[in-house]
Amino acid sequence: MKALKLLAILVLLVGAALGGYHLGRRSAPDSAGTKAAGPGESKTLYTCGMHPQVIQDRPGNCPICGMKLTPIRKPPPSGTTAAKGERRIKYWRAPMDPTYISDKPGKSPMGMDLIPVYEDEEPGGSTIVIDPVTIQNMGIRTTVVTNGPLRRTIRTVGIIEHDETALADVTVKFRGWIEKLYVDYTGAQVHKGDPLFEIYSPELYSAQIEYLLALQGLATDDPGTETLRRAARLKLEYWDITEEQITELERTRKPRKTLRVVAPIDGFVLEKNVVEGQMVGPGERLYRLADLSLVWVHAQVYEQDLPFLELGQEAVMSLSYLPDRKFRGRVTYIYPNLDEKTRTVRVRMEFHNPGFFLKPGMYARVELTRELDPAALLVPESAVLRSGTRNTVFVALGGGRFEPRQVRLGPRAEDDMVQVLSGLLPGERVVVSGQFMLDSESQLREALQKMLEPKQTAAAAMAMPGMTNMPAQPAPAAAPQAEKLTYICPMPEHVAIEYDHPGQCPICGMTLVPVSEALLQKIHPGGTVEYYTCPMPEDADVKLDKPGKCPRCRMTLIPVMGKPKPPAPEPSARPQTHDHATAAPMPTLYTCPMKSHAHVVSDKPSKCPECEMDLVPTSTVEHGKIAEEHWRKAHPQGASKR
Repeated sequence: MKALKLLAILVLLVGAALGGYHLGRRSAPDSAGTKAAGPGESKTLYTCGMHPQVIQDRPGNCPICGMKLTPIRKPPPSGTTAAKGERRIKYWRAPMDPTYISDKPGKSPMGMDLIPVYEDEEPGGSTIVIDPVTIQNMGIRTTVVTNGPLRRTIRTVGIIEHDETALADVTVKFRGWIEKLYVDYTGAQVHKGDPLFEIYSPELYSAQIEYLLALQGLATDDPGTETLRRAARLKLEYWDITEEQITELERTRKPRKTLRVVAPIDGFVLEKNVVEGQMVGPGERLYRLADLSLVWVHAQVYEQDLPFLELGQEAVMSLSYLPDRKFRGRVTYIYPNLDEKTRTVRVRMEFHNPGFFLKPGMYARVELTRELDPAALLVPESAVLRSGTRNTVFVALGGGRFEPRQVRLGPRAEDDMVQVLSGLLPGERVVVSGQFMLDSESQLREALQKMLEPKQTAAAAMAMPGMTNMPAQPAPAAAPQAEKLTYICPMPEHVAIEYDHPGQCPICGMTLVPVSEALLQKIHPGGTVEYYTCPMPEDADVKLDKPGKCPRCRMTLIPVMGKPKPPAPEPSARPQTHDHATAAPMPTLYTCPMKSHAHVVSDKPSKCPECEMDLVPTSTVEHGKIAEEHWRKAHPQGASKR
């Protein structure tokens, strides 16, 4: 019995030894891997978006609300730095225009290299951090910035009118009497060639007899008979006698008492100013006909909607008395004047009128839809905070962080969307609800920062030894803001129009070039082009006499307009007297080609006394103006007497 107990104890000891051995074999690689990871190795943790205090090292559900845990990155311990590859670039922006950003490196509109902005950076220190519970209480909602069609539909009311180019007046070119009316009421529909009335005229009767006599004279050998026939026939044609009527006269050889006048076009009778037995004179309007197979529709469009109009644009029209159908037409003319009372512009559209359903004088509802850009960057109108001169949106960076960012807006689109020209990238999330609370938080932090900066500066000065009796130093000046850019067309005729965004000139299609505020002051309408210069500040010394590309940076040159010349003084009858002290005309001066020897000036060719180089005319060197100034100081009375 004792032997069995000893055997069992021995088996347990051997099993424990083997288990410890295998346990050490399994744990050895782990400890080695932990040691190899180093103190700076980060570990993936999981937390709840509604309860950030819940953190664990494995995925699962929140024990409080049951939501799925989301992964987070544990920050590295203090004293360690993250690897270079862990910094991710959020976007790229222009160094001179922070509102111009891009999702890839490249060049700004000014030709400068874009600089990266990393995810861990807080531009200007304006990023706001709010915990998830407060975000929920504030009712903050976000949406994704997407690319979509920039489309706008203009709805207005139009009036149907007849086509002014399809009107015809029926008149006669001789005096006569109406013998018979074939169309005797207004509104009658006629076709081209249908008889309208018959008229008797003594002049017309005599013209027929002259033509018949000329035809009879053709049987003789008189060479002048053919000339008389042609003259008599031409007289009938000038009186609007048709070819069929002249042929009938040649066949019957009998003059007709009355002439039948026919309709010149297909259409409807708008006016009838004649009755049977009436005497009419030359040029008197007897009928007015209108072709209604094509009608005009005039509508009024507000001036802010003019960018969404273009010639040839499709228009859809509907009528209140025909709600089951729509008519499609085209915009054919945009009138050049604006109604000062209604602030609208008149637009003309053309519609085909099969069945003559469209009658002049009717009111119609018109819709004009145009797509400016098939893939424009769009955000909801509610996401933009407008403060007069600035438009701000709040970008959600994740983890309760929000960044206020200025944007440049374009025209409004459908569904309360607005185009963003610069300041955002596709895929970013912007706040569409509750951004007023974020704006208040941002302004409050900015105000507190401004209040604390003087106190912090004074406290730092007091803390330094030996600085207690010295006056407080002023706070450092704020960093200069990026200069505002304006875009203009390089064409001198279009330089008077300024744009706030890059693109192409809507008039000539040339690429707009950016200019600074200082250079813009030199570019103004009026006068003539003095020279062409580069819009880049570092190449502002480039001055050419014709347009083209900058020889240094290859940017498009822009014109600089010279001031208009003042009018010439009127000649006076009294001769002007000149002061004897007036300086004499400047002679041809010579200076040293070395800029350091610009003080060497002479009125005749010679050698420089300092470097023995031949003097050259001042007009051929860059420092010629400096040399001429030295000459004026040395010779205040003018040119020296030789």
